[in-house]
Amino acid sequence: MKESVILHFLEGKNMKHLLSVLWCCLLMSCGQPENPDRASTDFVHVKLALNWFPEAEHGGFYAALVHGYYQKQGLQVEILGGGPDAPVIQRVATGAVEFGVTNADDVLITRAQQAPVVALMAPYQINPRCIMVHADAGISQIEDIRNITLALSQRPAFSHYLRKKFDLTGVKIVPYPGNVTQFLMNRDFAQQAYIFSEPFVARSKGGNPHSLLVADIGFNPYASVLIATEEAIAEQTDIVAAMVHAAIAGWDHYLRDPEQTNRHIHQLNPEMGMDILAYGARESQPLILDATARAEGTGHMSAERWETLLQQLIEAELIAAGAIRSDAAFTSRFLP
Repeated sequence: MKESVILHFLEGKNMKHLLSVLWCCLLMSCGQPENPDRASTDFVHVKLALNWFPEAEHGGFYAALVHGYYQKQGLQVEILGGGPDAPVIQRVATGAVEFGVTNADDVLITRAQQAPVVALMAPYQINPRCIMVHADAGISQIEDIRNITLALSQRPAFSHYLRKKFDLTGVKIVPYPGNVTQFLMNRDFAQQAYIFSEPFVARSKGGNPHSLLVADIGFNPYASVLIATEEAIAEQTDIVAAMVHAAIAGWDHYLRDPEQTNRHIHQLNPEMGMDILAYGARESQPLILDATARAEGTGHMSAERWETLLQQLIEAELIAAGAIRSDAAFTSRFLP
């Protein structure tokens, strides 16, 4: 019975109609994703909170979005921009977002305050934090800083470490202004900076800055670190693994070819021009692909680095001795 009904349907116009439908279906299938079994509703939606406004320091995370690496891992990622004092770790710890971007020192400090967050991968092997001085000030290293005004934020751990580590004779410490205006007006003024941000702006406005990496004095927290909670790692292992793999692919792509991602970042944050974003991508190359990353892979983290950082934070009196273990603050299980 079924066969006779089908044969009757295929006669005449019905046959033409069916062939038309089949042809349309064939054409539509040519434009589908490489994995036809995965519908858009199959993607797992997660949120990633940044610690600052979209900039080059987040390039790899945006590249994973722009070039489809999250989708290839089955994820639909919503990236949330940050700003001054963005409560990234609190948002991750409370479950408001699944993932966050922060620095290694903040991971340790907040773990000492009972935040159950764990570092998953670290793009920046060399921290981009620096002290920006005038090139003609005769200061070639941080140890040489004397008799100037130094603008530092009170919150970052590195400023506490500097004050504990160095004498800073004759140095007047003032609050970080958030711009380079005072730097340009006063030869005896220095300030904290990110190596691919404030120095570029100062130079574009006629200044002649010289950048002193804080990492060169041995205080070198991993930067732009991807974090999640202990609970997520234990109970949503596949999602965490997918996020790490996509982020690493994104960073590798950004280092190879940042232009399309930079255009996307510029659209999100118009204050970041294409010139400064291109500069940031170039300056990020040696900070991300140091000898260790070239040997071990993008995002690598070592137990020795984490323990060294913990001892420095104890020395700076930001964490009490014995309060936490450094090996609980990170995991390498999802790294290649």
